[in-house]
Amino acid sequence: MATFSEKVGGLDTPEVVHSTNPEDDHNNNNSNNTNNGNNDDSSKNGKDDVVGTGVFEAHADTEKTPADLPVDPKTAPAVRANLRGLQPPAFLLTMTMAEREVLEKKLKRKIDLRLMPMIVLIYILNYIDRNNISAATLGGMLEDLNLSSTQFLTAVSILFVGYLLMQIPSNLFLNKTGLPSIYLPTCMILWGLISACTAACQTAGGLFAVRFFLGFVEAAYFPGCLYYLSCWYTRKELNFRTSVLYSGALISGAFSGLIAAGVVGGMDGARGLRAWRWLFIIEGCATVAIAFCAFFVLPNFPRTTSWLTEEERQLAAWRLEEDIGEDDWIDSQHQTFWQGAKLAFADIKTYVLLVLLFGIVASGSITNFFPIVVKTLKYNNVDTLLLTAPPYVLAVIATWLNALHADRTGERYWHVTLPLWVAIVAYILGVTTKSFAPRYVSMMLVVPGVYSGFVVVLAWISNTMPRPPAKRAAALAFINAVSNCSSIYASFMFASKDAPQFVTAFTVNCVTAFVAIVAATVLRFMLVRLNRKLDMGIYVEGAINAVPGEAASHGFRFNV
Repeated sequence: MATFSEKVGGLDTPEVVHSTNPEDDHNNNNSNNTNNGNNDDSSKNGKDDVVGTGVFEAHADTEKTPADLPVDPKTAPAVRANLRGLQPPAFLLTMTMAEREVLEKKLKRKIDLRLMPMIVLIYILNYIDRNNISAATLGGMLEDLNLSSTQFLTAVSILFVGYLLMQIPSNLFLNKTGLPSIYLPTCMILWGLISACTAACQTAGGLFAVRFFLGFVEAAYFPGCLYYLSCWYTRKELNFRTSVLYSGALISGAFSGLIAAGVVGGMDGARGLRAWRWLFIIEGCATVAIAFCAFFVLPNFPRTTSWLTEEERQLAAWRLEEDIGEDDWIDSQHQTFWQGAKLAFADIKTYVLLVLLFGIVASGSITNFFPIVVKTLKYNNVDTLLLTAPPYVLAVIATWLNALHADRTGERYWHVTLPLWVAIVAYILGVTTKSFAPRYVSMMLVVPGVYSGFVVVLAWISNTMPRPPAKRAAALAFINAVSNCSSIYASFMFASKDAPQFVTAFTVNCVTAFVAIVAATVLRFMLVRLNRKLDMGIYVEGAINAVPGEAASHGFRFNV
């Protein structure tokens, strides 16, 4: 059996037939010498895993190699990688594709079981701690703190000021340190403590301060998790995992209503405390407890995690390099804080994606006030909280199905825009009637309509700006931060004087959903045009940043 160096270092193995053209052989030898030189350099830099750029198997039809190349089926993938100047892990070189698929399936299952349950649980608590202020109004908070409608809406919106300020610095810091297993649980402990401290508030000013710092610390988690997932999963796998992550926010909408119903109905006055204070104490303490568990469960990045074997670490890193055509290791030359931000801000796709996500988030602002809106259906406090659960359960199911289909087809545009049309119809229904049945149907459709497309856009951002990682981290944080600005002004559209139909809020949400559809259409045309250039072999800045001229040859295409 040929050794690793024989298979990777050159094309002198028996499995490969050289071109009869002496000039081609000369070029191949020069290429191999260059690759070997690069390997020496990467070894000096401490990279003992996957290096180089390109895809391992995908888009093989773009290779200009002899169609009748006689290769052993067991080593065909290795030879193809060799012809493309790649450096796959040694143990993959002798595997058939069937063996590779079995190994990769086992690895993905191991990653899923370790990563996904914990990050979803954390996000459930993240959203509960953020939005429990709405349920707290049904537990006596407004009366105890003597809050006017404007003061309450200010308390809701001020969280997003802190949220906006911290997202980009947090994501760049996470990318630089490479220690999500420490950074994310630490932030979680802090926001759990801050949330619990809300129970001690005696004035509107104290509530404003707590909410601001809660948003400041919570900002680390969601954009950090989006970046985190993009460092573990390929583009084809990312959309469904993103939807599973975001289902935590939707599940929180169901659970928070049920928890609040239990607290409001059974703990009001216990040990001299009103129900709303118990609500913050219980949910804040639960967050801190789960955070300590997260320290021992969450992994770091593929190359730096300790719970995978050496072969599994190499395969985990290679999958990402194979998918995009470039190494995703965090020590690349573009991993400075500001280099990533500079690349993101210079890319016009950043701003189109920003408008797209802004429109969706703005159209979904109703979720911050869902108990208040449902209360207009004229049920008591406990029944109102129970009625908030079904729309979120439906949203979880719709979001998962939509994202799973988007991953299987590789299509993005229709999976974003069709749910938004459903949301627009639901808002129109809600604003044109006062009857219980059609209004509740409207509530049932709005949440899945908005958020089914939302999770696809989150994955679309990572797909559209895959490399370098610092750019991806900055883009995710910037787009997510600015899109949440809508939550600042949206808070004032749900004033009690506008109940029960909230005409202004529902109309604005319809318009912003339509703006998102327009932005998605513009983005699709842009990406189709860029893909055509790549098909013609024209290098597109941003396709694979910092690898000039190689995007087309490596088979990279934007998802549309």
